[in-house]
Amino acid sequence: MQKSPTPRPLAALDNGQLDLPLFAEPAPVVAPFPASPFHTAPSTPSPFKSPKGPLAPDGTRVRTLEMGARTLHYRLKRSSRKSIGFAIDGSGLTITAPRWVTIADIETAIAEKQRWIFAKLIEWQTRVEQRALPRVEWGDGAELPYLGKPMSVRLGASLLAFDEDTRVLALPLPLHADAQQIKDRVTGWLQGEATRIFGARLGVYAARLGVTFRSYALSSAMTRWGSCSSEGRIRLNWRLIHFPLSVVDYVVAHELAHLREMNHSPRFWQTVESIFPEFREARKQLKQHPPEMVPGM
Repeated sequence: MQKSPTPRPLAALDNGQLDLPLFAEPAPVVAPFPASPFHTAPSTPSPFKSPKGPLAPDGTRVRTLEMGARTLHYRLKRSSRKSIGFAIDGSGLTITAPRWVTIADIETAIAEKQRWIFAKLIEWQTRVEQRALPRVEWGDGAELPYLGKPMSVRLGASLLAFDEDTRVLALPLPLHADAQQIKDRVTGWLQGEATRIFGARLGVYAARLGVTFRSYALSSAMTRWGSCSSEGRIRLNWRLIHFPLSVVDYVVAHELAHLREMNHSPRFWQTVESIFPEFREARKQLKQHPPEMVPGM
C-alpha cells in the first residue's frame, strides 16, 4: 500500500455521516428564510415567551418558545450568513441567523414557518420510532438476527453449535441460566463469527481494489460502523454481523476505498462503486439502523 508523505486523518463510517448530504435520507431538513438588512433597529417585542435556556453539548443556546398550546425548543447559532436558516434533524430544530438579526425577528420567522417546523419534527420522531428494534429477551428461545435472518437460542445443549438449516444456536447452559450469562455467551459467538466473516470479506474486496490493509480489528463503537486510518488500520463494528452479507460487504468496501481516497468526494464513491456496484441499496438499509438501535446491546 502506498503511503502519503503527510499523515492523513481517520476516515470513519459513522451514524453522524449517515445524516450528512452524502445520503438522501435522513439528512437534516433545511429551509432558508430571508432576513431583511433593514431590521437594524429594535423590533416590536415578540408576542411569544422565549426565555433563554441551557447550553447544548455543542455550546449552542437552547431556547424555549411557547406558541399557544405548543412549546418549541430550538438551538440558535449566529453566523455571517445573510438569511435565517432552519435545520431539523434527530436533535430537533437548529436556527442559524445573521448576528445583526434580533430575537424578535427570529421568532417572527419561526411563527410564520411553524406549520412546516412542527410537521418536520413529527416526521423525524416517527422515523426514529419506526427504526427502533425491540430488545432481546435473553432466555431459552431468544431470537435475534444473524446475517440478516432470524436466529433462535436453545439452552441445555452439551456443546456450542449452530445449525445452518434450523438457524438454532445451541448453548451449553442450563435452562435456568440468567440473562447476562446467555447474552455474554451469544455475544461471544457472534463476535467470533464477525472476526471470521469480516476478515474473509476484507480479503475479497482488498484483492478487487488492489490494496493492502495493515491490520483489522473489531470495534464496539456506539456511533460508528467502521473506520480506516491513513496507516491502513481498519476497524469494523461487530454488530454488523446482524445484517445481511451485502451490508457487511458495503462497509468493507467503504473502508477499503479510503485507502485510495481519505474523504467522501465523488472520486471516493466511484471507488466504492468500482468494487461494490450495489452499494446504494446496502447504504440505504444500514442508515435506518444506527449502532445503538441494533440487537446485542
